[in-house]
Amino acid sequence: MILPGLISAAFYRRRPSGLQISLGLAFTIVLSGLLGYIQDVGTSRVWENVALAIVGGVILYVAILAYLVYLYFPKRAKAEEQPTTSPSAPPH
Repeated sequence: MILPGLISAAFYRRRPSGLQISLGLAFTIVLSGLLGYIQDVGTSRVWENVALAIVGGVILYVAILAYLVYLYFPKRAKAEEQPTTSPSAPPH
């Protein structure tokens, strides 16, 4: 679920949809929580590890998505913002 939004930003250079971002974020939270739970199952620190894994997973997901958006989209936005006025005629 994390991949569709990242793939669309990285390879097709178009913004991922809101659905792709939310599903990727939900999948990241679930997978990170599961990995944090499995790491120390049966100990008293298991819920601390789950919370830490979820926070780390969300930070990583947002950082990757922000990097890809920063990498690809400002270039296109700057090119579209430049005015297309013709240069002024030289004085006689």
